[in-house]
Amino acid sequence: MSLLKKLKTPQNIIVIVAALGYFVDIYDLILFSIIRKKSLMGIGIAEADCLSIGEHLISMQMMGMLIGGVLWGILGDKKGRLSVLFGSILLYSIANIANGMVDNVESYSWWRLIAGIGLAGELGAGITLVSETMSKEKRGWGTMAVVSFGVLGGVFAGLIGQSFDWRTCYYLGGVMGLVLLLLRIGVFESGMYTATKNNGISRGNFFQLFNNKKRFIKYLQCITIGLPIWFLIGILITFSPEFSKAKGVSNISAATAVMVFYAGTSFGDFMSGYLSQVFKTRKKIVFFFLILTSIGIPLYLFTNGISQFAFYAICVFLGLAGGYWAIFVTIASEQFGTNLRSTVTTTVPNFVRGGLVFLLLLFNFFKNNLPDTGIALFSNSNNVIIYSALFVGIISVIIAFLSLWGMEETFGKDLNYVEK
Repeated sequence: MSLLKKLKTPQNIIVIVAALGYFVDIYDLILFSIIRKKSLMGIGIAEADCLSIGEHLISMQMMGMLIGGVLWGILGDKKGRLSVLFGSILLYSIANIANGMVDNVESYSWWRLIAGIGLAGELGAGITLVSETMSKEKRGWGTMAVVSFGVLGGVFAGLIGQSFDWRTCYYLGGVMGLVLLLLRIGVFESGMYTATKNNGISRGNFFQLFNNKKRFIKYLQCITIGLPIWFLIGILITFSPEFSKAKGVSNISAATAVMVFYAGTSFGDFMSGYLSQVFKTRKKIVFFFLILTSIGIPLYLFTNGISQFAFYAICVFLGLAGGYWAIFVTIASEQFGTNLRSTVTTTVPNFVRGGLVFLLLLFNFFKNNLPDTGIALFSNSNNVIIYSALFVGIISVIIAFLSLWGMEETFGKDLNYVEK
């Protein structure tokens, strides 16, 4: 009974609800990648066209997330964190159900855009609320719990996506969201936010992030330290069938690669959050996980002729190495004052996801130009895809290290202040 009472404290309820929200968020975010081909063929698209149309739908989803990141972030600072928690999940729950009803590419495309807008608000609002309601010594435990449990939604999406009809998968996501909406009725607003609301301070001014050089650089650093994570997810794991073929590994499923990657990510997020609390540092833990990422990229790209099990094991390691997402979003939340905190914490992860577009452009640039260098190594198409990914990975990791080097250590920082 005493344990149950501890779990029912307002702070713990916020953590539980935010974790469940992020679980549903990741479920829907990853679900499309898993059922893309099945759903497109289900509405009459030829198998040969599934790749190009799938790329278009993913682009629409990412565009929605960029729009939603700014929209929900500003709304969270202007109208409150709870408005985002309720509004975002209601929007993507409706979009999920509508996705299950589509019968043509045009409607599918627009509902993926709307789903992306809804998905963009969940993590930032949850992390902001947890950071502002828990003590500065314990908030790292809260954000760790939210992210490490939430990313298991990717594992769940992999299991469901391979076991049920694609329409059922979307309906399930919508129903989970609506059920979660009911659980949020008892969640209370952040006291820090309420204080800024009552004293007339300007809140949610997105352009305030750009009118001060120091503040802009800090904002840019928060974004770029997360780039390697989405390099791992968006390139190495998404195109795992192509990379495995180039490495001489057969019958690799992208859905299975995604599922085991997120299993590793969940453990990595738990460990990064735990180590951050034990050693009382955010920066050093991110540095450690960037080192793991630096090891994991060549391990993935240059271990040839291995078994399926070994390939998936490396995918788990990549997930572990990229498991500093919990610390990454916590750092973003702790870098800025209460009147801009929701704007930053919501836009930063979505801009990192949007940064995948930049990474893909680099990847395609190397793929298209390496064969023209005349270097014998790049006369082989398998080598071209491997080294193109390596060069993009090196660039993303170097940028992340440089950004981390110049950042402020925020462990134990008092967050009850505003940006002037």
